[in-house]
Amino acid sequence: MKTNQKSVNVAVLGLFAAITVVLQLLSYAIKIGTFNLSLVLIPIVLAAVLYGPRYGAIIGAVFGVVVTVASIVGLDAGGQILFQASPALTTLVCMVKGILAGLFAGLIAKPIKKYNVYLSVISAAIIAPITNTGLFVISMFAFFRETLYIWAGGTDVVYYVIVGLIGVNFLIELVINLVLSTAVLRVTKALQKL
Repeated sequence: MKTNQKSVNVAVLGLFAAITVVLQLLSYAIKIGTFNLSLVLIPIVLAAVLYGPRYGAIIGAVFGVVVTVASIVGLDAGGQILFQASPALTTLVCMVKGILAGLFAGLIAKPIKKYNVYLSVISAAIIAPITNTGLFVISMFAFFRETLYIWAGGTDVVYYVIVGLIGVNFLIELVINLVLSTAVLRVTKALQKL
């Protein structure tokens, strides 16, 4: 790879990382019920589709770092509770779910992109939130069961997970991710033609 291309790749990666940090910090101000609405999957998906699974995983890792730091300093109240219960497990969960959301988005998008870039971004925009939310829910049951029961507040835990953790929040994130990832890709493609 030419030195010039490496410089461009580093700049692109830095740009996606900066957008990820800003969107994740912005998400702490946008709440649906008690949960924050995450817009950060959009740059993760776009990095994964446009530059491949490795870039998706790297930007996913940036997301994981921001969520971990936000949990430590109290920007993410739920994350802070989990961090107090187990700093190592909370950090591991934040990192793994972010990295795998980006990696899986890139892996699913790569073969589809050869045929249709928009279909690849739609596929990646679906798999990223499923991975992110799915791993979070699995981790809650596996590592933070007591906290999950406390959060459920006496209601049936499965109902709480389906309605509270996954329900409306996940569906809104999925729709936003699908719409905005596709729209941003369309704008990006248009700008590349200029």
